[in-house]
Parts: sequence; C-alpha cells; structure tokens
Amino acid sequence: MDTITLPPELVRFAEEAIATGRYRDMDELVRTGVNLLRRLEEERRGFVASLQAAEAEADRVGCVSLEQVDAGMRKAIRAAVKQSV
Repeated sequence: MDTITLPPELVRFAEEAIATGRYRDMDELVRTGVNLLRRLEEERRGFVASLQAAEAEADRVGCVSLEQVDAGMRKAIRAAVKQSV
C-alpha cells in the first residue's frame, strides 16, 4: 500500500486514539476507518436504491403533493368542525 499523508489535526487525533488504547496501532486505526467508510457507502447505496424504488412507485401509482395533503387535511378538519356544531 502507498504511504498516506494526513493533515496535522488528523495525525493528532489518530495518535491520541492509539495512545489512549482505543486502537492497537495505526494499521488497526486505518483499517477501522476504511471499514467504516465501506459501511457508509453500502448504506448510501441502499438509501439511493430506496429513493429510486419510491420514485418508481410514485411514477406507477401516482403521488400526492404536500399542498394536496394540506388541502385535504384542512377540508377534513372543516367538515369535522361543522359536524360537531
């Protein structure tokens, strides 16, 4: 693997994490960081896939805008108020 260069604030953070015993050495710290990045990327891909599925479903069955929901709720509230009077 190539040598990496970190900005000073990340070097200090890494050294502190190792000094406090959270990580055995720089290899373990970097390995953990790369694994976290991989997991975040997998979660991002899953999130994007769920958005795409929701968009596809909306295209298939239609969708309702926030304004339409608001108007419907206001109409229902007015009707409920009229019935209670």
